[in-house]
Amino acid sequence: MRAPGPDQTQLETLLTIASRVPDHGKLAPWRFIVASGEARKKLADALWEARKADFDPDDVARLTEERTKLSDAPTLVVVVSQAAPHEKIPEWEQVLSAGAVCLNLVTAALAMGYGASWLTGWSAYDERARETLGVADGEKVAGIIYIGTFDMAPTDRPRPALADIVTAWQGG
Repeated sequence: MRAPGPDQTQLETLLTIASRVPDHGKLAPWRFIVASGEARKKLADALWEARKADFDPDDVARLTEERTKLSDAPTLVVVVSQAAPHEKIPEWEQVLSAGAVCLNLVTAALAMGYGASWLTGWSAYDERARETLGVADGEKVAGIIYIGTFDMAPTDRPRPALADIVTAWQGG
């Protein structure tokens, strides 16, 4: 993935579309961390510093590949789930809402003509990375959405046959 990515007006449109999801109780149990331009490069460097201790310094190819992944896309949007216990709204519904935000953001970016990938990876779970991102205790990274221009058409992974995953309910 490479430049160009969305400009500020397009990004605001994308985030507006992303936030139009089912949200029982209107809690907005998610938030966005956006990094583009120089901020994205600084974030990639900071995440790299958090990550590099996990690698053998002699494995230059793997180190280079990992660092490139962090800095490829011109825009990164981290979707942070803020699901929490609530007297009326199950946490599970709040988590699903954050997932819907991620999917809406990817779909909107693709519809706008950009490439987009929804990933989690190590930085969603690593405490050092979460601290670098500004993810608070009790929050979780629902996804990191990479937005830019694809260098080549993405390939699709094999999907299950519908016959294997669909059951027709026949009544009680």
